[in-house]
Amino acid sequence: MHRMSARDAKNGFGRLIDLARAEPVAIEKYGRSVVVVIAVEEYERLSGKTGTKLSASKLKKPEGDKKLLSKQKRSSKPSKKVV
Repeated sequence: MHRMSARDAKNGFGRLIDLARAEPVAIEKYGRSVVVVIAVEEYERLSGKTGTKLSASKLKKPEGDKKLLSKQKRSSKPSKKVV
């Protein structure tokens, strides 16, 4: 299995896709694997579903740290400038 940092995956998304089509790619944050990217064919083989469209609503939602998720939501809001 190939490994790639989250930063490298973001900056080289095309490369990530090419690698994942050939073999699973573990994406790491802070040196720890957090997700694995696989080709659609491999997903279909593992899930037993072929020829189906993937829907984001059907995928499992992450159960990450609620404080971290809350912080991410707050940081994505535009800040107000005081003049």
